[in-house]
Amino acid sequence: MRFRILSVLFLAFAASGMAQPSFKGGSQALDAFLAKNIIYPEYSSQNCIAATIQVRFRVDEKGNVSQVGVEKGLGIDLDDEAVRVVKLTSGKWTVPPGYNPNYNVILPIRFDPDRTRCQGATDASMTLAIAQYKAQEGMQDAITNYYKNKYLGKADLAREAEIIAMKKQLGYDDRFIRDLLDQASQKLKQGDTEGACHDWNFIRNIGSNKADTFISQYCK
Repeated sequence: MRFRILSVLFLAFAASGMAQPSFKGGSQALDAFLAKNIIYPEYSSQNCIAATIQVRFRVDEKGNVSQVGVEKGLGIDLDDEAVRVVKLTSGKWTVPPGYNPNYNVILPIRFDPDRTRCQGATDASMTLAIAQYKAQEGMQDAITNYYKNKYLGKADLAREAEIIAMKKQLGYDDRFIRDLLDQASQKLKQGDTEGACHDWNFIRNIGSNKADTFISQYCK
């Protein structure tokens, strides 16, 4: 994607008054890791959406993370990216003796879009963009369900023109697919095959074959 985040990060724990897991190398290392690996989602980047997403997860005795989910988010693509990058921290935590792995760690992640390009962004414009994202999810589901059924030979082909019109309305064009392929490539380089496969399968499920080679190679 075109824009990276400037992240301001800190840790808060659901459990207080006890020794806490720490990221190997300390808070500056955590900040650097997330700043390097977060890929600003396309919709939020283009619509200049800034937010802090709180992600919860658990850390076991080996420093691996599990049960990663959104504690407080916006219900948009920023949530998904925050969860994805926290999963990448697995194995990079140091756990003190006697730590209870059943406690949740809360990690707030701040997303800030390009300030030069987004000078005119306001709270009202961000609120509108968030509402539009959620409204468009219904169309997105209709598109992906149509192509999933089409690949199975079960689609109502009479809806093809309607689906194509929806794709045009949502901007699912060649440029969008190129951006998503680039995003998937970045995730693969980070070792995030799961995230890359999610993007490649999305491309396939909006009716494009441009990710099929990657799916057959990496997404078994």
